[in-house]
Amino acid sequence: MATNKNASIRYRALDKCFRDYRHRYFIEDLIDKCEEELESFNFTANVSRRQIFDDIRFMESEAGWSIPLDRLKEGKRTYYRYYDKDFTINEQPLTDEEAQQFKTMIITLSRFRGLPSNAWVEELISNLEWRFNLKGKNENIVSFEQNQDLKGIDKLGEILDATSNHQVLKLLYHNYKNGGRDISFILHPYYVKQFNNRWFLLGLNDEYKTISTIALDRIVEMEITENIPFIPNEHVDFEHYFDDVVGVTIPKDDIAKEHIVLKFSKERFPYITSKPIHHSQKTESEDECIISIEVRPNRELDAQILSYGSDVEVLESAAYCEHISKIIEENFKKYFAVQDNCTKGM
Repeated sequence: MATNKNASIRYRALDKCFRDYRHRYFIEDLIDKCEEELESFNFTANVSRRQIFDDIRFMESEAGWSIPLDRLKEGKRTYYRYYDKDFTINEQPLTDEEAQQFKTMIITLSRFRGLPSNAWVEELISNLEWRFNLKGKNENIVSFEQNQDLKGIDKLGEILDATSNHQVLKLLYHNYKNGGRDISFILHPYYVKQFNNRWFLLGLNDEYKTISTIALDRIVEMEITENIPFIPNEHVDFEHYFDDVVGVTIPKDDIAKEHIVLKFSKERFPYITSKPIHHSQKTESEDECIISIEVRPNRELDAQILSYGSDVEVLESAAYCEHISKIIEENFKKYFAVQDNCTKGM
């Protein structure tokens, strides 16, 4: 019996009821407690009598925890509790299924061992291996794209802590604009995002009162500032903040979302449909290898389109087509000049 998150929450709720000798839990009470627990985790709470009976049957089985459950009568009704007052599924050995899930997790987490700022991963893996007598296999069966030499990655742990604990940061940041000088400012950290193997911190710029996107590799110095009250995030839903863009760059307010239509070569098209450019991607014509996306154009989208080279053609919008054409034209001028110089030297 597969143990998904929904089921695990029900099992823990039932375990609490069975251990509670101060109350008598009839089937209706068990349903209510399971639904309350599910709602607290934002799960759909619609538990049936049959579901509870199935859960109890699993918990009593060897595949579950072999719980010592009494069925006690009160008139024609039945209430449930452990006949061993000290029993709880939280202190029982892992089931075979849980052990396998932990082993798989350890193998996955082990890929992050040794990375800067990932000491917590090392500690977590070691604790899991010791606590549950589990050892991940030494052979590598999974790999993630990662850059161990990425500048600024050593600050990731501290940034995550500050973001989680609502601590204000004072940053010295290397700005590529204005001559590449370093600038100092106060940031209220809200959200951390990874894109294209780089890490970014988003937060409220204390001076401009706008959301700034900070690349970790350009943070020169960073310190927590205790004397400035943290301004909580009450306006930005970061779960959907990037819905209309590719990457992490949010365009200016005057740049609207566009319907962009792209035509790909037959060789490239299967890769584009299997790994969409954006979640809004739709296939307009399989025969002609045409897809569309609904996005606000930014630098990351430009880079993505240009990376396909001659395998892509921008059909719409007219404005974005012209924008990409100008970039290609400028590139052509540079390489044409190089070719011309090479020819003259022959």
